[in-house]
Amino acid sequence: MKFSLLRNATLKLDILGRSVLIDPFFAAKGSRPSFTGRAPNPLVDLPVSPEKILEGVELVVVSHLHADHFDPVAQDLVPKHLPLICQPGDEDKIRSYGFSNVTPLTDVLVWQGIRFQRREGSHGLGSVVQKMGSVMGFVITAKDEPSLYWAGDTVLYPAVEATIVESRPDIIVIHPCGARWDGDLITMDAAEAVAICRLAPSAAVIATHMDSLDHATVSRDDLLKYARKQGVTSRQLLVPRDGEHLTLAAGQAG
Repeated sequence: MKFSLLRNATLKLDILGRSVLIDPFFAAKGSRPSFTGRAPNPLVDLPVSPEKILEGVELVVVSHLHADHFDPVAQDLVPKHLPLICQPGDEDKIRSYGFSNVTPLTDVLVWQGIRFQRREGSHGLGSVVQKMGSVMGFVITAKDEPSLYWAGDTVLYPAVEATIVESRPDIIVIHPCGARWDGDLITMDAAEAVAICRLAPSAAVIATHMDSLDHATVSRDDLLKYARKQGVTSRQLLVPRDGEHLTLAAGQAG
């Protein structure tokens, strides 16, 4: 499996020779409103152009409709005929953007030999969840490929723990930027990232959604420093930079 981080949650996966784009966020640096008053978003530019990112893409996955996961630029540039997987309840809105091949991931979907299974997420805990709305994660499996759990915009809570215990993924992708909304934690932070590593010691844990939005409270450097102090190795916790490419295999963290 080949893994390419673009920016924030936007990444490309090459699985069974197929190219999958997840959560396209194509806005130019500083072109979106600030969340906290600290700076316009996103804080950085894409490492390559949206047109370059879209080269070869055969399937798009949109986890939820927050603008940092599927923004107006992406809604305009992503080819409307491409198959697109979304969470239940978002399909009509996405079709209103002109997309013609939209499928909600209600449970399990198999595309070109690649199996997607929807998993629950919680964009915070308590009353902030109503403000954030629903989100989803998913587990991807395919013959002769490592299994991957993309947790998405969620905090660590029992449903995430259950997914890891039940599916025993080779790779776990998390968003431990410590994003906060009105003071409430709405994504994982450094402590929860370390907890994930300890919960799944044989999995490679990849931290994305870092250093790109002004409501984040944990940087890549913060995460790495904290993880090292907690005894988590660089072999297990991977913190790629924007534009970085990884080749992933089962048992990589062992």
